[in-house]
Amino acid sequence: MRQDLPEPFRIQMQELLGVEYDAYLESFDAPPAAGLRVNTAKWTPAEAAGKLGVPLRPVPWTDNGFYYNSGRLSKDPYYYAGLYYLQEPSAMAPARFLPVKPGDRVLDLCAAPGGKSTELGARLKGRGLLWANDISNSRAKALLKNLELFGIANICVSSEGPDRLAQFYPEYFDSVLVDAPCSGEGMFRREPDMVKDWTERGPEYYALLQAEILKQAVKLLRPGGYLMYSTCTFSGIEDEGNVLRLLEEHPEMELVPLKRFAGACGGIGLEGCLRLFPHKVEGEGHFLALMRKKMTETARADALKAAQAETRQNPQAETENAVRVEISGHAPAETRGHSKMLPELTAFLSKYRSGWDERRFLINGESVYYLPENFIPAKGIRYLRTGLLAGNLKNGRFEPSQALAMTLNADTFADSISFEHEDERVVRYLKGETVFLREDEPERQGWQLICVDGYGLGFAKAAGRTLKNKYYPGWRWM
Repeated sequence: MRQDLPEPFRIQMQELLGVEYDAYLESFDAPPAAGLRVNTAKWTPAEAAGKLGVPLRPVPWTDNGFYYNSGRLSKDPYYYAGLYYLQEPSAMAPARFLPVKPGDRVLDLCAAPGGKSTELGARLKGRGLLWANDISNSRAKALLKNLELFGIANICVSSEGPDRLAQFYPEYFDSVLVDAPCSGEGMFRREPDMVKDWTERGPEYYALLQAEILKQAVKLLRPGGYLMYSTCTFSGIEDEGNVLRLLEEHPEMELVPLKRFAGACGGIGLEGCLRLFPHKVEGEGHFLALMRKKMTETARADALKAAQAETRQNPQAETENAVRVEISGHAPAETRGHSKMLPELTAFLSKYRSGWDERRFLINGESVYYLPENFIPAKGIRYLRTGLLAGNLKNGRFEPSQALAMTLNADTFADSISFEHEDERVVRYLKGETVFLREDEPERQGWQLICVDGYGLGFAKAAGRTLKNKYYPGWRWM
């Protein structure tokens, strides 16, 4: 592979690395590292290490990331239960270093396929809002699947340009992650096809695109909020160059120094950033810079008022471009006319042991959504999902969704059937086949949550010992 590197790129890296250039070239002879990140909303790292059955080694820069060298972990029932995400180890760093706490509004602006979004969503612990966006509609669909597989309910998924989001949601988010499209120099070892794109476009093309995305990200960020900028390239104009440009053009932004860890390098010409090189860490190339929007006195006063209020309202809520939902505590207009269907929904949700906030349900046509707390969807945004798709109302009956199943487990849902990991019925269920209970297992009736070792996989409709499979066809084990 190293012999295919373009000569201009070789010259750039020689100038960048100096005496380390040969060690960088030698890294192409080593296989890329395989990594997984544990879904801490469902599992603990200790549980993963004990149950996965393959040797795991910790990734130094995150406490829920591991290296593995064997096993088809994408073909494991635990993967289908959303217990972990397969992710390149260096790519785990941006979400790890972005300050996020439960209750925050968090935006992943260039989110597909969802590796960083799933981590941010897990850290919110079901509170606040995770907004995951990707301008590509097809990539946003893959993003939505990964978020639903992870069991993250408090989501909004959109396919919009950053400028469009900034128009409707100015200074709305507590944290914004921009893992920007880039020339991909740090991924040449893992994805050789990116060399062709580098030759055709190059850093100059992407630097301008990144600068525009960052400009919109600043508009989306509230005072006091954090902006994480990351790329998988080594180019100075895409990395430190864009950070310096942003700091110069937006004096309200300041750099927050990131703490180095073993193998990580500081920024080149801008201390406080982090650079990862494949000859110095067990992972691919990456760049990270964390910034914060300064708090003005006015912003501090506004923040104090917001903290004292029970709810935080979207600044667009009173305009003709937005529709308020559930802020007042009244049922949203979209649910009216469906009251005769609601008892079926209520009966199903009574099986959920932790309870629901009924004020957050929205019924749009036949679809039933459970909105994130105090979330206000705006008209004019291309949403793929607003909240959790709980299910659908058909002929007065409520049919729970695959996404709902992924938020549940045997402890939280009363009507559950849990199979052991090695039970052949688990794979049969994931393949979409009808599954049968054994003679020594009690008969069941109605909707049942099917689990592996207690972790939700999907629903089935039981009649005695026959379980009619309701696993989503697009997710089936192939």
